[in-house]
Amino acid sequence: MESREIESLGKRRTDVGIRETGGEGDLMIQRIKEWAAQSRPLFETTWNELHRRAELSWKEINTSAYLCAELERIGIPYTTFADQTGIVAVWDEGAEGPTVALRADLDALPHECDGGKRIVHSCGHDAHMTIALHAVQALKQCGWKPRGRLKLLLQPAEETGEGALSFIRKGVIDDIDHMLGIHLRPIQELPFGQASAAIYHGAAVQLRGHIKGVQAHAARPHLGVNVIDSLASIVQAVNAVRTNPHIPCSAKVTQASAGGAINTIPDYAAFGIDLRAQTNEAMDDLLRHIQRAVQSAGQANGAAVSLEQTARMAAATPNAWAEAIVGKAIRDALGEAGWSPPVVTAGGEDFHHYATENPRLAATMIGLGADLGPGLHHPEMKFRTEALQHGVTIMAISAVHLFDAV
Repeated sequence: MESREIESLGKRRTDVGIRETGGEGDLMIQRIKEWAAQSRPLFETTWNELHRRAELSWKEINTSAYLCAELERIGIPYTTFADQTGIVAVWDEGAEGPTVALRADLDALPHECDGGKRIVHSCGHDAHMTIALHAVQALKQCGWKPRGRLKLLLQPAEETGEGALSFIRKGVIDDIDHMLGIHLRPIQELPFGQASAAIYHGAAVQLRGHIKGVQAHAARPHLGVNVIDSLASIVQAVNAVRTNPHIPCSAKVTQASAGGAINTIPDYAAFGIDLRAQTNEAMDDLLRHIQRAVQSAGQANGAAVSLEQTARMAAATPNAWAEAIVGKAIRDALGEAGWSPPVVTAGGEDFHHYATENPRLAATMIGLGADLGPGLHHPEMKFRTEALQHGVTIMAISAVHLFDAV
């Protein structure tokens, strides 16, 4: 979507406004806050169960089984898929109204540490699942009913950039009008006790490259084509790429492997490149520069170079209307001091595919402060689990406001 279209959409929906809460609405918000405060031990239990079940993308079998059992316990019907992981639950009381979705991600990350390999929920997806699940339970326990349909999307494979796209291809979002996601934020972005109504993630692309040379004896290097020379040139070329300095971008080689015997000129190498850009348009420009630089630098010594895109995540599409509603929910839950402006980050999130592929969808991702450190995607990532209460409260109240929006 063009930036002027985004601005127009935001203004148009902001003008619509939100019904003033009062009486019954205020009472429901207070019930949600009290229920969440009393249910902190439940949130901790759920988080611990999901944390120890950490599974890789597309392999979230035990995670899904646990969540299905919890949905049955809460009394929310759900659907799974024969060809992949992922769960879609629907709460429909038969009333006319919009369809609102709460989305959480299922997968964890692989890490090499302490001399071994571990699968860890180092991006906080265990927290996101806990919050979305219990936000629905909070609404049920407090006697609220949707005037429309409330969907819970428990999406696989966010870390691959393909999980959201799989749900889109299956038509999961075709009937959805409004969508909320949530993500824990590092302490450098948001402290515990604060939340933002949006996270402006950038676009992210992962590239996989292969280099083919000619093997030879190390005593006769002129008879071979050394792929390590090509690899070194590619690293320098990637680091030298320059794009518009007014839009944050980065490109770096993050994986490289080559070589066999020390006395042999190697003929094969593989490498990976991570690209980041704050807008989708800037990513397209960066990608063109990188492809040209890799090919020209890598092939200068006669090697053959191939480059393929293995994953792409779209940049956030800001939606002022949804942000206004979630901003009100944050103030209701945490007070005025708990509200923070949108977080701008170079990190990627496949959540933003939903709005990119369906521009009529009003979507935003809540940023949740949790004193998280040392950082996302770190095997020793920790956060204050008391933040789960904040997340449940904000997401549940946001759902109430979305259904009340006029």
